[in-house]
Amino acid sequence: MPRILLVDDEPAIQRAVGPLLRSRGYDVEIAGTGADALRLAAGRAPDLVVLDLGLPDLEGTEVCRRLRAASAVPVIVLSARGSEADKVQALDLGADDYVTKPFGPEELLARIRVALRRVASESAADAGTLTAGDLTIDYDRRRVVRGSTEIRLTPREFELLSLLAKSHDRVLTHRAILAAIWGRNAVEQPEHLWTLVAQLRRKIEVDPAHPRYLISEPWVGYRFSTGDSPAD
Repeated sequence: MPRILLVDDEPAIQRAVGPLLRSRGYDVEIAGTGADALRLAAGRAPDLVVLDLGLPDLEGTEVCRRLRAASAVPVIVLSARGSEADKVQALDLGADDYVTKPFGPEELLARIRVALRRVASESAADAGTLTAGDLTIDYDRRRVVRGSTEIRLTPREFELLSLLAKSHDRVLTHRAILAAIWGRNAVEQPEHLWTLVAQLRRKIEVDPAHPRYLISEPWVGYRFSTGDSPAD
């Protein structure tokens, strides 16, 4: 039974989300402050954290940063802040997903299932490969196959695909991708990334204009979709 740590100081959210998660079989602990959240996470590691940003003692982004420094636990931000800057900051600090209040309960549950499945699939990864739809990525042999056809990628194209696929169904921001592939001096040069994504889509997508795998999150970043995401 996966254990979820809900971090939110609003009694209405605690009363709504806590019972919702318990009704679906999750073991739920609730923290109303950032300090309590960090204490509970350190004492008994959760399988997933649902985190508000507007906490009374610590900013939720700081809680996310400290959680990520200590573990790889999935973090889903649940916040009334819906600006592009807030989303980018939370994702850059290691959040796996971002849900804006007000939200639909089924949307939140779907995003929790996706995050937990991603962790399970990573821990059960078979010989360094990932299969999504008709696409198979062999990280060890640096080989990509769609159906029965091998796709020839440049080293940088494979590096981008591998980076996104290893964090599949999770949004990676433009800045995070640029820093990982070109270095931190390139974070203000998104045109490099746009060009590389376009090249990669032409090779791995059946219809590059309507991508199945390399999904854009407007103004935020990209994610590699296995088809499990609630947005697909």
